[in-house]
Amino acid sequence: MQHLLFILLQAESQSPLGSLLPILLIMVVFYFFMIQPQMRKQKKSKQFLEQVRRGDKVVTTGGIHGKVIEMNEQTFTIECEGETRFKIEKSGISAEMSNPVEAKKR
Repeated sequence: MQHLLFILLQAESQSPLGSLLPILLIMVVFYFFMIQPQMRKQKKSKQFLEQVRRGDKVVTTGGIHGKVIEMNEQTFTIECEGETRFKIEKSGISAEMSNPVEAKKR
């Protein structure tokens, strides 16, 4: 009986930090494996879109290959084979093909 009382008293004296520690560890792991890589990817994508210039060959997210011929704040006009022109959102550009080696790295 005395042994059981000792165990109960010891359980009650456990700090709240000890019970929160596993949750905090899960949050830290979640941040480093999920949130941080996504933020890094968004930053890289934003930087890529800022570097696209007139005359660059690009690929859209839909797989259309073309050359940038006009740029606005939110859109690009690209020209494809047969002098077909498309006006697309900046976010619709997925890769630059002017330098195929760089495009494969992405």
